[in-house]
Amino acid sequence: MTATKDRNPAPHHPVFARVWPRLAAQLDRQGADDHRQRLVDGLDGRVVEIGAGDGRSLARYPDTVDEVVAVEPERYLRERAEQAALHAPVPVTVVDGVGEALPVPDGAFDAAVVSLLLCSVTDPRHVLSETRRVLRVGGQLRFFEHVAAEGGAHRRVQHALDATIWPRIAGGCHTGRDTTAAIRHTGFAIEELEGFRFPPGSVPTPTSPHVLGRARVA
Repeated sequence: MTATKDRNPAPHHPVFARVWPRLAAQLDRQGADDHRQRLVDGLDGRVVEIGAGDGRSLARYPDTVDEVVAVEPERYLRERAEQAALHAPVPVTVVDGVGEALPVPDGAFDAAVVSLLLCSVTDPRHVLSETRRVLRVGGQLRFFEHVAAEGGAHRRVQHALDATIWPRIAGGCHTGRDTTAAIRHTGFAIEELEGFRFPPGSVPTPTSPHVLGRARVA
């Protein structure tokens, strides 16, 4: 199999794209930078980062990585990622592309990285199937995502927001996706999984349930 033709137009959220770098910087100050670092620790070989955004993870890759291909469809964010790539400790190529149709060959990578991405794509399972396609046998997926609450009022709030205003104001984001189930469904075996509330605090937000983990092509 080769890269599939994109059946969906590239997402275009120009307002959110310009807000995101400031929002992400605030999240980093609250501890997201530590989670991003753990996301890439220990990687080696060739890595594809899907939905690289403004490239804020590129500086964190260890020198055991031979190359990172950073895929980002939003032009504004991609331009910022290109600037970040100039200062990365490993070789980085930033490319235009969507997760539903990655512009790379089958089995080309040792690892794939997704960070706060699967909440905002149209079909997470489609993106994960594409991710599996481009990984070698035994390749790994690293993921840091916010996910559905386990139930109760929190889950009902997520459902209501996802059906109304949240995707419109947050660049297509959905607060309550069962991301770990989607990962398993698309042929990955989850090897490590940590669940936690982020940002930390006594009052949960719609996006506060998070997971950080590692999976391999089953």
